[in-house]
Amino acid sequence: MIEKPVAIVTGGATGIGAACCRALAAEGFHVGIHYRKSADGAQKLLDEIKDGFLIKADLANIDDVEAMVTQIKNVAGRVDVLVNNAGQSINADILSMKMEQFDEQRAMTRGVWYLTKRILRQFMLRSSSGRIINISSVVGHMGNAGQIPYTMEKAALDAFTKSLAQELRGRNILVNSIAPGFIETEMTEELSAEVKNRVMGEITLGRIGKPEEIAEVVAFLAKKGSYITGSVIHVNGGLYGG
Repeated sequence: MIEKPVAIVTGGATGIGAACCRALAAEGFHVGIHYRKSADGAQKLLDEIKDGFLIKADLANIDDVEAMVTQIKNVAGRVDVLVNNAGQSINADILSMKMEQFDEQRAMTRGVWYLTKRILRQFMLRSSSGRIINISSVVGHMGNAGQIPYTMEKAALDAFTKSLAQELRGRNILVNSIAPGFIETEMTEELSAEVKNRVMGEITLGRIGKPEEIAEVVAFLAKKGSYITGSVIHVNGGLYGG
């Protein structure tokens, strides 16, 4: 078993997830970098942080999640921090979105629920300790046209955080959400200049955030914040006050 604390970051190869992996490695964690498609990015990140391992899995596939938990058990033997960061955004307005698109988005919610359940049962409940950090989104609170299933998923993730924190009362396991605003990622790069300008006009700080600014809060919740659980922490430059 790995002697150092172990952090698992889903969707860890790119964007906010990669920044979280770097921040947690800097805090002394052995980091499990989960990815689904970004194999090259995951390997490059592992070469950079050095202290970690790679996990390939489709979180929408229950068999993949089971294999993922088995791999973690064999490689690391423990999980001290789980960062549920992986997500996808399938965009279309309600009239044009197809049922299979909606179901594909919904499967991510099921995957987060099942992975968290398995990590709790296999690792955290046995050690009576752990931190679960869910990366949701400001749009789960504000809404966003053309992203109804995505906003539903993110709102559900914050509700999951609050309910799970209550279920784990007295177990010494903290559960919190971080709801980023608009952050410099591949997802926001696809926005038009018109949309970016409109969004920045609504942000008090007048700029889009950086992945590292989310990772700073993840690292804090992973190591400190011992009296914080069941909370949604908004990191959005003043776009939304919570």
